[in-house]
Amino acid sequence: MASHSNDSLESFVKIPTIKFTKLFINGEFVDSISGKTFETIDPRTGEVIARIAEGDKEDVDLAVKAARHAFDDGPWPRLSGAERAKRMMKFADLIEQNVEELAALDTIDAGKLFSMGKKVDIPHAASVIRYYAGAADKIHGEVLKMSNAFHGYTLREPIGVVGHIIPWNFPTTLFFLKVAPALAAGCTMIAKPAEQTPLSALYYAHLAKLAGIPDGVLNIITGFGPTAGAAISSHMDIDAVSFTGSTEVGRVVMKAAATSNLKVVSLELGGKSPLIIFDDADVDMAAQLALIGILHNKGEICVASSRLYVQEGIYDKLVAKLVEKAKAWVVGDPFDPKVQHGPQVDKQQFEKILSYIEHGKKEGATLLTGGKPLGEKGYYIEPTIFAEVKEDMLIAKDEIFGPVLALAKFKTIDEAIRRANSTRYGLAAGIVTKDLNVANTVSRSIRAGTIWINCYFAFDNDCPIGGYKMSGFGRDFGLEALHKYLQVKSVVTPLYNSPWL
Repeated sequence: MASHSNDSLESFVKIPTIKFTKLFINGEFVDSISGKTFETIDPRTGEVIARIAEGDKEDVDLAVKAARHAFDDGPWPRLSGAERAKRMMKFADLIEQNVEELAALDTIDAGKLFSMGKKVDIPHAASVIRYYAGAADKIHGEVLKMSNAFHGYTLREPIGVVGHIIPWNFPTTLFFLKVAPALAAGCTMIAKPAEQTPLSALYYAHLAKLAGIPDGVLNIITGFGPTAGAAISSHMDIDAVSFTGSTEVGRVVMKAAATSNLKVVSLELGGKSPLIIFDDADVDMAAQLALIGILHNKGEICVASSRLYVQEGIYDKLVAKLVEKAKAWVVGDPFDPKVQHGPQVDKQQFEKILSYIEHGKKEGATLLTGGKPLGEKGYYIEPTIFAEVKEDMLIAKDEIFGPVLALAKFKTIDEAIRRANSTRYGLAAGIVTKDLNVANTVSRSIRAGTIWINCYFAFDNDCPIGGYKMSGFGRDFGLEALHKYLQVKSVVTPLYNSPWL
């Protein structure tokens, strides 16, 4: 089985003292109005890390008031793009100066690999801020060639006060995929991190203040979805809401937006992404992509390649290689540099994944490896691979959000396309082939927002990601994301005696 390393939780790194546990409103850390707090839990042990202020509707009202004032009367939207960029660059520098501590916070809160946080997640957050800082002084409309005697042009103006509702699987990355473009656009905002992972967001609020982001521009409300999240979605004075999370909650957010003030909504929701491996693939490379595609971040990633389709010619060879790799995969304390995969985020997620594994067994899929929890404490699960999975099985239909792979064999390109599309989701897909014609045909036939050919998780600041179908709408990354936080205004004036139209 996958090995489990969990001998000494404290031996690899010094756990940081938790400095910020209160709400951040109008540039100050404050208690919630109710005085209530909730526990944030270390998934490595199930023990409490700290008590965090529990924000509710009244706290959201205060934060919105601060953000509204900062937008209507404050300097941020009125600064030149170059000046906003300067402060954002300083924010990015401060993040890089605190990499160790920030990575440790996401490890103890979300069970994420410390080495990955230090090397990838936290430095990437700084690079996302710099990317959008670079766009802050390049926001412009266009001159229109009107057909009548008018001069017309468009302006792109900040949309106003934005609510960001952030999930727990990438607490830092997804915080900045929302906050950075909104800052560049000149918006003010209220961010609600997931209740499982509030620690790094509060630290970022502190760094934003140090970077010279004016009071009221970035407010953080920690709390729960049905209370704080609902208050953001239904608030009459929030102009746009951006949500990343499950399709079920996405529906609730959209409904709240519709029944309140028709705020603009952007949703990045669930996925059940297929990875299709053709007979001509390099077996070693394909097996490695398939492994990473489902086990990266312990499967808690919306674009995970949780459905694997392998063409019959290399099926046996590829599956043998994949199972061998999965059995050698090291699960354990995410602070241990040898570990490849930490605990699931919390008890609820842990139990949900295990219940799907039971469904897979009951429905007749063949369990090739894994399928059990690991260790005496903490929320660790073995890498799990099911074969002979049919499209109507729950493990093929539902987003499990854990290290569980549904594997099937296919004969023809047409069958692969049909099976890849037989899902209510459409977030991403992967194709492994050496044949350019196959790659072109399949990539254009799959209804999904991102298609990776001979690679997987190939994210880039300039490359938009987002969903088709029930995976939502709106894009993160790229200039597409910046445009979510901008309104287009058309300005028209008459032309008199102009030599040209």
